[in-house]
Amino acid sequence: CGVLAGQRGLVAQYAADYPEINYLVKMNSKTNIVGTKQEDPYSPQLYDFDAILAMKEAGVNIVGLGYTIYLGSEYEATMMAEAGELIAQAHANGMIVVLWIYPRGKAVTAEKDPDLIAGAAGVALCLGADFVKVNPPKPEDGRSAAEALKVASTAAGRCGLVCAGGSTVDAETFLTQLYDQIHVGGADGNATGRNIHQRSLDEAVRLTKAISAITLADWSVADALAVFNGEKDFTLADI
Repeated sequence: CGVLAGQRGLVAQYAADYPEINYLVKMNSKTNIVGTKQEDPYSPQLYDFDAILAMKEAGVNIVGLGYTIYLGSEYEATMMAEAGELIAQAHANGMIVVLWIYPRGKAVTAEKDPDLIAGAAGVALCLGADFVKVNPPKPEDGRSAAEALKVASTAAGRCGLVCAGGSTVDAETFLTQLYDQIHVGGADGNATGRNIHQRSLDEAVRLTKAISAITLADWSVADALAVFNGEKDFTLADI
């Protein structure tokens, strides 16, 4: 996603080169330099909605907004209020909103506790988001991560749930996790970052196609892995 900085952000810098892309503008952000042990996390809203409308009216293909909430932080009320206002403004102007919601702060002892992940999904639904991005839960009761994720996707209701891609793992492990998140956990897609961009360009392209095969065309893990290995091809015509 691109972070807008007046007229100097990533979207503003590169949108003219890629006009066909649907852009989701992230409205708040922070670094990870200040750790939770030092201060509870707060990701402030950096730009107002009028700046987004100005870019859209200038021809940038902005279809939605993104916003991060750290549930459990002492600043969660501020972030929820900012997100709620942005959701109302975005929907009034025909845009979707994706909320990143991560339990985090001194009050949170287990950021990937299944109940907290499900609670985060429920908060997104209550705020009116169209999609929510959560971390895959880590259950300690014998359930698989995908089985625990099913509780969260149920809590999300009509708000579509997607999972963060997590740390870099081998392609087969990642594709298997993705398949289970969708078919067992009820996820509506995926939000993959480092598992793509921490690879070589050739490998990243092949993995992107393999991910698309599972997410968009419901291919099996074996077929998607064959795409990654260069043994099969996947195109948009396969959707």
